[in-house]
Amino acid sequence: MAEVEVNIRTLFARAKDLRRQLESLQSTSQVYQENLQNAIAALEECRKLAGDVSLFSPNETEEDIASRDLQYLSVDYFLGDLIVRKIAVNRTRLLQNSREAYERYLVLLDTYHILSRADKKLYERYLENRNAFTLLASSDISTRREMKISRFKQEMDLKQRLEYLSKNPLALENDDSALRALYHAELSLYTHQTFYALDFIAQELKMIASAPPTPPPDPSALERDYRSRTGMITDQYSTRLDSPTSQLMRNGNAGPILSKEGKPLKPFTLLDNRQRLRNGVFRPDHSLPTMTIDEYLAEEKRRGGIIEGGGDQSGIQPVMDEDYFDAADKETMKARSWDEFKEDNPKGSGNTLNRG
Repeated sequence: MAEVEVNIRTLFARAKDLRRQLESLQSTSQVYQENLQNAIAALEECRKLAGDVSLFSPNETEEDIASRDLQYLSVDYFLGDLIVRKIAVNRTRLLQNSREAYERYLVLLDTYHILSRADKKLYERYLENRNAFTLLASSDISTRREMKISRFKQEMDLKQRLEYLSKNPLALENDDSALRALYHAELSLYTHQTFYALDFIAQELKMIASAPPTPPPDPSALERDYRSRTGMITDQYSTRLDSPTSQLMRNGNAGPILSKEGKPLKPFTLLDNRQRLRNGVFRPDHSLPTMTIDEYLAEEKRRGGIIEGGGDQSGIQPVMDEDYFDAADKETMKARSWDEFKEDNPKGSGNTLNRG
């Protein structure tokens, strides 16, 4: 019996240590899955040894359990917590195994009357309908919010109490009542988290049941697709929309364009030269400029499209060169003509409509 107790203690401590190591690893990594499997195997062996020596019996009460053995009541809780983390093809079976482990844990606590009054009511509600179990039974939003806050506060209180009791491990070795209080606090926290897990499992099983069935994989269909199976894919297969010249030549497009009588045998396009065809391959689809800006302005000026003058320069009178007599005479005659015109046509003489 002493040897079995040592083995259980060692396996249980190893499983809890591996579970703590999982918190710092990626759930998809190989090391995570290996540690997870080793922890599950240790807990399964722990559960088997406890059953072989009848460590827990329905004929006993909670006071009959040794203080050091109270911690092994949570073996099934840890199993349920770890099984659901595994990666498997059959997710439904995995969830069912986890739920069975949680149920064994609750049955064991209920047998020893360790469940609190609130947890006892939740357990009875769970037994009424396992598949539709939910912690927040009310449909009212405010009520559900208050229940969430209450559950969260309870969990925080349990964690603080557990932290307080585990601060002095040396005192626990000599104080049997403090040790039992510590294990009872752990069981209360684990029970609180168990109902959360059962709620989550019920919801996920419902989602999986409502999902469409996955068709069985066809090995032959996974190897090659439709084009490969129908022979469309060859060594020279390409995703180009236009077939390469070599393929067109093989499909019967080779040969003369015109017959001996001059009749066309196939559609063809007339081109002036190869260089024009070559230059038009990599050109943009929009029209390119044919002249520079300076050339365009010079052409517009030549055509009279640009008006010069205006601005401040237009108000400056040109200064006549006194040595240029012909230009001076022209200006003098122009001024005389303007004076004579003003004498003959005084200001206002043309207004004949508004005279009194």
